Amino acid sequence: MTSTTVSVVPAPVSVEEGVGEFLLDGATQIVAPDELAGTVAWLQSALRPATGLLLRAGGPDARQPVSRAIVLGITAELAPAEYRLEVTVDGVVLQGGDEAGLCAGCQTFLQLLPPQIYRRSLVEGVTWAVPAVTIVDRPRFGWRGAMLDVARHFMPKHDVMRFLDLMALHKLNVLHWHLTEDQGWRVEILRYPRLTEVGSWRHESQVGAGPDATFDGRPHGGFYTQADIREIVAYARARHIQVVPEIDVPGHSQAAIAAYPELGVGGAAVHRDVHTGWGIIEDVLNMEESTLDFYKNVFTELMELFPSPVIGVGGDECPRDQWRADPRTQAIMRERGFSDEAQLQEWFIQGLDAHITDHGRRIYGWDEILEGQVSSSAIVASWRGMTGAVTAARRGHDVVACPDDQVYLDYRQTELPDEPIPVSIPLTLRDVYGFEPVPASLSSSEAEHVLGGQGNIWTEHMDSARTVDYLVFPRLCALAEAVWSPRPDSGERDFEEFSARMAVHLERLDAIGVEYHRESGPLPWQKRPGVPGRPATREERAAYFEELVAAITD
Repeated sequence: MTSTTVSVVPAPVSVEEGVGEFLLDGATQIVAPDELAGTVAWLQSALRPATGLLLRAGGPDARQPVSRAIVLGITAELAPAEYRLEVTVDGVVLQGGDEAGLCAGCQTFLQLLPPQIYRRSLVEGVTWAVPAVTIVDRPRFGWRGAMLDVARHFMPKHDVMRFLDLMALHKLNVLHWHLTEDQGWRVEILRYPRLTEVGSWRHESQVGAGPDATFDGRPHGGFYTQADIREIVAYARARHIQVVPEIDVPGHSQAAIAAYPELGVGGAAVHRDVHTGWGIIEDVLNMEESTLDFYKNVFTELMELFPSPVIGVGGDECPRDQWRADPRTQAIMRERGFSDEAQLQEWFIQGLDAHITDHGRRIYGWDEILEGQVSSSAIVASWRGMTGAVTAARRGHDVVACPDDQVYLDYRQTELPDEPIPVSIPLTLRDVYGFEPVPASLSSSEAEHVLGGQGNIWTEHMDSARTVDYLVFPRLCALAEAVWSPRPDSGERDFEEFSARMAVHLERLDAIGVEYHRESGPLPWQKRPGVPGRPATREERAAYFEELVAAITD
């Protein structure tokens, strides 16, 4: 059987008469050059637990024919990120245009095995066979990501690494890691220890949304040491996932202000705690030169931890009421010749932009950064619909599409009344599968600025990895396929066909232990009876965002 696929979740492959299958057994070895030792070690670690097979590794030897082997290699005949997988009764040949492509092919190879391959101890009574097949595949986009918010609710290191494994399974290659918020600061900065000593925990957390929300009375916190960060980044790198850190400024900063009150409007004389509720918080950074210098130092240390060429600066949802009411801020505006408070945020983002650019990196910000001038190298995350994507691309900026009405994975999944803490509009598996990162209104040259897309996972109402599982899966599977595959109108994407493939893929998620959302709705322990949400209709959402994006509509 030969196919050129464009899917992250492969179709079940039947054994055709006269074609056969390759059987993994005690004689199977992995053959690869020394430079692929990391990929070989990962593949061994993925195959050994359930099969119990040793799967010895060795380098290619021209003097001996290779049989009963899994042969790995890199070839210039394939494009970067592309792979070719050939399975015959005699063995497996897997080649990539680069090591990232090779690893994508390894994921496909695993998925062609019985779903029990994902269990982490010996499974008896399973024939570890792969149908004979040839698959040639490559992604459409270079940025296939997920944004994970660990600031609202902290996610322990082992759960972050598990999430990276799930990303790799779905051939996602960018983790946008949202590390700071009003409700918590999660990364150790040695120069400013109070950011984690004070800013990493809060006294309690809001439960639910809206005016009827309550508080749990329970402290919540946690942070990653610099050793943790280096470990996680290395773990991601081994799976060909780039980790893009985000420190959100100048709004969403109350945790930092609680730790260092001199950063806030009013300075050290005003005491603030790490915030305990959700929503847009009025407290923002002051616009002193010393505050900009503080954050330049933070980002310098951050860039020492994260090798990513892209560094997130946030820039979203920054209220300006404090700046308008504060005499010192108004004096700063006069000193700098500013006539509008929006220029203060532009000044602050520009200062960080120059600093990060001087270090050979690019800033990455939410689409509000388009309200001011930023360097041409700045990357824009279009979250308030696709207006930001259109405006950014037409101005010459690269874009990551993450529109809330298509890929916000904290939004409720159905109209069912027992969905836990229902947020905003219903965003179904079909909706996410139909995601298209390139706005139709862009010209072909403008469309080249669209790097890809990502799903955003905001964790106000996700207080554990189990809850993240429920809200994110299987929608992240659909998102992964959408950013790998051709346009929805290409004729090569069909939701009914995808649903059939998902039925088998759910068996893989079951074997891993992912507590995903079922088509029938939440299981009894996944419900949150009596906890209010904030559901909205699509009409209400559209009207709200239309007003917000007016400032960036060219």
